[in-house]
Amino acid sequence: MSQVPVLERAKATAGEVGAAGYAAILCLLVLGAAGIVGLMTHLPWLFPSLGPTVMLFFESPEQKSARPLNALVGHGVGLLAGVGCFYAMGLMNAAPAPVGGLNPRFVIAGALSVAVTTMVLTAIKMPHPPAGATTLIVSLGILAAPAQLLSMAGAIVLVTLLGWAINMALGTKPAKKTG
Repeated sequence: MSQVPVLERAKATAGEVGAAGYAAILCLLVLGAAGIVGLMTHLPWLFPSLGPTVMLFFESPEQKSARPLNALVGHGVGLLAGVGCFYAMGLMNAAPAPVGGLNPRFVIAGALSVAVTTMVLTAIKMPHPPAGATTLIVSLGILAAPAQLLSMAGAIVLVTLLGWAINMALGTKPAKKTG
């Protein structure tokens, strides 16, 4: 006899309010853990694209884009595309776009990095829309130093492993791979 997942019990008991509470509490825990690592290391272990990633894990775990492997591959592709476009456009010595202003090279780097990320993830059938934010964070120079990129990668692994482990412990299994 299998145990009913906590998410399903929360929905049965309190409807959408139960599902919302489940997702909110778990997002708080996982992002809080990433933030604590960031405070301890003085590196950016908490950044915008992690928010939608954990929301997918806990709000919509049945979606293909919420699978842990999709998150890891998606953000990995986004990081690489962002770095590639940032360097290809010669932006290493430029102030980040939000600070120094948007210029044509940042526009090209940003748009191209999202296009490449989308193309790769679509081609390999591993969607993870939050990766579009990751690639923009990098290609616009917001986080582009090597230490920042490594901390981003670490944070992505951390939140993915925590999200997967918590969901599994509470009985919510990731979506099955299809196609």
